[in-house]
This record gives sequence, C-alpha cells and structure tokens, in this order.
Amino acid sequence: MSQEENVEDFAGEDSLESLLGYQLKHLQSTLRSKMDETLRPLELTTPQYNCLEQLRRRPGASNSELARGAFVTRQTMNTLLRGLQERGLIERPSTAESGRILPTRLTSAGFEVLDQAVSRVEAVSARMVSPLDDETRTMVTEALGRCIAALEEAEDD
Repeated sequence: MSQEENVEDFAGEDSLESLLGYQLKHLQSTLRSKMDETLRPLELTTPQYNCLEQLRRRPGASNSELARGAFVTRQTMNTLLRGLQERGLIERPSTAESGRILPTRLTSAGFEVLDQAVSRVEAVSARMVSPLDDETRTMVTEALGRCIAALEEAEDD
C-alpha cells in the first residue's frame, strides 16, 4: 500500500485515526518505540537520551528542570539520574552547595555516548519526516507549536 493510500485510510471521517489527538499520540508512541529501538545498543532509553541531551545544552540543570524537559516526574528523573551516574555518564556532587539542588553534568563518557545517540536519533527523525517537503515540515512544526501554546496557555475563565 502506498503512503498516499495509507493517508487516505486515515482520513475517513468516522475513523478514530481521523482525530488529530489520536494521530499525535500514535506518532508519539511510534517515535518513542523507534527511538528506544535505535538507542538499545547504546544501553539507553529515550528518557535517558533526552536527559543527556538536556545536560549538553544546559549543564548543571536541576532534577526538576530535567524532569520537566523529559516529561517525567521528579522521582522518575531521580531514578534515571542514578542509573546514568552509576554508568559514569553524568556526575553530581554528593551534597548541595546551597539548598537541595545537585547540579548535574555530563562526563566525557556521557558526551561520547550522547554523540553516538544523536546520530541514531537524527536518523529516526529524518525517516519520520522523509515524506514531507521543507515547506510542509515548517508548517507542521509551526502548527504543532501553536497547538502546544494553546493548551499551555492559562485559561482566564
């Protein structure tokens, strides 16, 4: 079955697949599965990859900041960080300099694993958007950004 026929199957007005929310969840689930699959040889999960990528971009980020960025609870992030620390991919001080925040940083081994993971994840992302031309990719990205903003916007009612 061609991609065009596949898309037409999803377009049926009465089908569950015609609902945008369902399609987004299906995409998220499939993307997560493909990312986990490609990261498995590196002994990483998608949330672990996400955490390492966040730390590359924001060294010293707190557990709470990392949890928000990875869409997990603080407790889950704490468990995830312990596993990454045991593997030597991140480092955290044993005590906080001030307050309770333990700033987390990538180790050289963490940077190495992340570099390998990035190329694998980029290949999955490229495959995902391969049926789209540049203009459509831009439109989809902008439209999803507007949808996210609409849902995150504080309701004044």
